[in-house]
Amino acid sequence: MAEEFGESTNAIRKELNNLTQAGILLKHSDKNKIAYQANTHHPFFTNIRDIIRKYLGLDMLLEQILERMGEVEQVLLVGDLSRGVDSGKIDVVVVGDDLNHEYIKGLTKRIEELINRKVIFTFRSMRIDSYGLVLFDKTVGI
Repeated sequence: MAEEFGESTNAIRKELNNLTQAGILLKHSDKNKIAYQANTHHPFFTNIRDIIRKYLGLDMLLEQILERMGEVEQVLLVGDLSRGVDSGKIDVVVVGDDLNHEYIKGLTKRIEELINRKVIFTFRSMRIDSYGLVLFDKTVGI
């Protein structure tokens, strides 16, 4: 993160600690590694998530997928962007039965023009529990 933001590791550590103290991030220690994740129960979580979705164009992407794709169960962000690397490519997994594959073929080019990023869709019929960032989950209401 320090290289990506052009900051010192100490400055990054301080900001992560500030976000943890504010309750926005949750901190997990495993031996000599520290991992952070968003606190989904924080009152500002949905606001922050929505800002990030709008910035990356994910709000438009998600809206288009849910509009006419069929019975969508989950939409997950995987690949570079799910790891915090904006490579200009968005990898999306859409989970559901009887999905409208033809619709997404036509939609892909339009979405790419709208958000100025390459979009790659993968379709699955089985739910995924521990893979990528969840953008939509029918059972959870996200």
